[in-house]
Amino acid sequence: MAGRSLSRRGFISTTIALAYAGLGPERPALADADDPTTGRSLAFEDNFSKLDWSVWNAGPKAGQSDPGFYGRSAFARRTGEEGFNPYSIVDDTRAIDGKALEISAKYIGAPMSVPSYYGNNHSEYQWISGNIQTAKKDGTVTEGWRRGYFEARMLFPSHPLSWPAFWLMNARSVLGTPTSIELDVVEHKGFELSQYGTYLHEWGQPGEHHEGTGVPAGVDLTKDYHRYGILVDDTKCVPYFERKPVVDTRTGQPANWQINRSPDLDVDGDVFWPLLTLALRADVPYPKELTPDQLQTHMRVDYLRAYV
Repeated sequence: MAGRSLSRRGFISTTIALAYAGLGPERPALADADDPTTGRSLAFEDNFSKLDWSVWNAGPKAGQSDPGFYGRSAFARRTGEEGFNPYSIVDDTRAIDGKALEISAKYIGAPMSVPSYYGNNHSEYQWISGNIQTAKKDGTVTEGWRRGYFEARMLFPSHPLSWPAFWLMNARSVLGTPTSIELDVVEHKGFELSQYGTYLHEWGQPGEHHEGTGVPAGVDLTKDYHRYGILVDDTKCVPYFERKPVVDTRTGQPANWQINRSPDLDVDGDVFWPLLTLALRADVPYPKELTPDQLQTHMRVDYLRAYV
């Protein structure tokens, strides 16, 4: 989800195609393993009974190397943009505490004036959506962790453009360094109801490195909440679905990806900080005509937790 927007859009299309190429009904999506929270303590939990703005920052992805937008929508600041605020806390009996964070996307369909947004005057890009994160453009990180198991319980929309995600970036990436580490716990396409993608990106040279796989969940991810997680240790990361490691479709084995820049994280005292994002894809054809119910769409987050 990180910047390098134009080149990355092409790269994403290629990596997603490769990651999904191995999907088939005979391939198991998950591997048996112990619960990744076993032996770890709950270090952070947000059940989203309210939006705590002392923890979360809303708007473009925090960073100094680019404006922080990607896809076909502008990420709103906490007070909204163009008269629309995409952030709300809603009642939901399916959520553990009866409340959930709802992040929405809405088609404005008129020239916009969102600062530094490339799509203000392009009709296909005149959408407002949301992104919250625990980092700010000045490099401040309110919550972040070097190691642990990180999990969000989420409900995704069914939509021809929706691109919700739970992901993590390393703190030094905010300052415009030439390299960065991105952990995409889940990226979902709203027109592929029962599968999603999970990725590791080590951006920039020297040593750019990418891993990824499609995950056939076996259930419709737009009908109910599910748990998406990632375990990060000294040198590797393992993505999880419903607390079971996902199988890398390229190998048929549980995904267990080497983070080659792990030594740099330790030398720099670096940490990973989370983002919860509802974007709209720009690498698929724009619908010829959107139905009235497609002019607005929503994702929900029950909770985000960090176990260390």
